[in-house]
Amino acid sequence: MKRDERVVAAALGVSILAALTLFVVYVRGGNPQAEGALLALALGGVGIGLLVWAKRLMPHIRDETQPRSKTAPATEADREAAVETMESGVEEIRRRRFLSRMLIGAAGALGLAALIPIRSLGRSPGDSLVHTKWTPGARLVTAEGTPVTESTLETGSFTTVFPEGFEGSADSQAVLIRVEPDQLQLPPDRIAGAPDGLVAYSKICTHAGCPLGLYLAATHELRCPCHQSTFDVLDGARPVYGPAPKPLPQLPIEIADDGSLRALGDFSDPVGPGFWEQA
Repeated sequence: MKRDERVVAAALGVSILAALTLFVVYVRGGNPQAEGALLALALGGVGIGLLVWAKRLMPHIRDETQPRSKTAPATEADREAAVETMESGVEEIRRRRFLSRMLIGAAGALGLAALIPIRSLGRSPGDSLVHTKWTPGARLVTAEGTPVTESTLETGSFTTVFPEGFEGSADSQAVLIRVEPDQLQLPPDRIAGAPDGLVAYSKICTHAGCPLGLYLAATHELRCPCHQSTFDVLDGARPVYGPAPKPLPQLPIEIADDGSLRALGDFSDPVGPGFWEQA
């Protein structure tokens, strides 16, 4: 095998080994630094192999003309030279066939390594962005799993609640606030979901998805610590300041016979930022 052919074979061999190793790294959980280095080797090996192949091994055809003249019969030496040329050509074809198989192997190894990232894209989220863990009858509990009852909150206080069994669920977290019942200015179809001045809203800001962390009892406002979006608790959590584009979704609740608070259903609207709804 000629020197240039050995260079092509070595480059494609490095590419195959790097791509297979990259596949193993993916399967074992991944490592960004190793993945980047292996991907560079895999692609670089293919690139170098093709470059040398095109520059050094591909025939460079040029036109040649010779004057037409009478030729003598071929001698024994001419026939031996012709046979040698044909045999060397066959050997060259075999070597090129080997390099072609190496190139196909490099492409296949890269394709194998690409399966894991493609598979990690997963299925379409479907309606998972629209619904949370809240269901009719779900009991309101704290982050520690303690049930929240009618007497848990005093007027002017608030707490974070989750559906029972899903404590810590990021998209299901809600803020439960207690105000004077006659202060609420909710639409008629939502006032029933705020019994005895107990009203619950999604804790996820509708601007960038930050969790709300401050309740201003004096003005009955919820404020986001990220960009200072402020929501009017009494008026359906309507945004009154900051970049939030829409109100916080309300969680309709009821007071059960045992005094516990239970959800009447899911939030009134999809929770979180509204930009993903504009697809």
